[in-house]
Amino acid sequence: MAKSSRTSPKVAVLMGGPSAEREVSLSTGRACAAALRDAGYQVVEVDAGRDLPERLREISPDVVFNALHGRWGEDGCVQGMLEWMGLPYTHSGVLASALALDKQKTKQVFRDAGLPVVESRLAAADEVRARHVMPPPYVVKPNNEGSSVGIYIVDENANTPPQLADSMPDTVMVETYAPGRELTTTVMGDRALGVTDIITEGWYDYHAKYAEGGSRHVIPAQIPDEITAACLDYALRAHKALGCRGVSRTDFRWDEARGLDGLILLETNTQPGMTATSLSPEQAQAAGISFPEFCSWMVEDASCDR
Repeated sequence: MAKSSRTSPKVAVLMGGPSAEREVSLSTGRACAAALRDAGYQVVEVDAGRDLPERLREISPDVVFNALHGRWGEDGCVQGMLEWMGLPYTHSGVLASALALDKQKTKQVFRDAGLPVVESRLAAADEVRARHVMPPPYVVKPNNEGSSVGIYIVDENANTPPQLADSMPDTVMVETYAPGRELTTTVMGDRALGVTDIITEGWYDYHAKYAEGGSRHVIPAQIPDEITAACLDYALRAHKALGCRGVSRTDFRWDEARGLDGLILLETNTQPGMTATSLSPEQAQAAGISFPEFCSWMVEDASCDR
């Protein structure tokens, strides 16, 4: 991290932005800003708009903490701007960010790395509305959004295709439904922190992720040692295969009836949520790393050319 002559480095925390995940990003940014102040940094909170380059030139931070989620903030766009401006920043760089937010490209990277994924394809939203593009059960989702935005689950016995909302993108990803438990593992640098079992009443959707009481997190997950070891190994391999830096979180589904064969990767989040209900800070805490320490590590890890 670039140090200045100031007593403590100045950190600009980017949050908000124009994506579908704006509100979650604002929560993440505020929480991280408070933690960094507790850790002794000078912190400026920045709601990222089209004037972001001008704002950053005015602030002249030593480091940019990227707390944006979704498109523009998590897909390589902001990362490229920060590289151009020569500002050290947290989390993954341009290529890894772009790859990880594109779910179909992520799956191909995972396949090439020998990691288990389900069958998937891209399809026109109108085609998905008109007919089953793969045998049910399957899942329809935007190809480049996170936080379970716009998820449709088509049941095994569904007679008609899903009626996607008009707000869905023109092209969507359709993937085979993976039954089982929702597991997740955070990677911090070159270390996988642990495995959390996410327990919900139904699908782990946007409400379950962010609403108070929407889900229950069991850490460490009460699962066989073989599955724990596989999650830690797969998450670290996914992080490396995508070229991630800093902190990432990889999500899994595990069909316990099939043992290790029932464990598949869903996706890797290059900028996992850091809200009061978020998984990565919980895993860091379980590993003996406080929230201010966790955020400080990301600042100290920041760089250009990531």
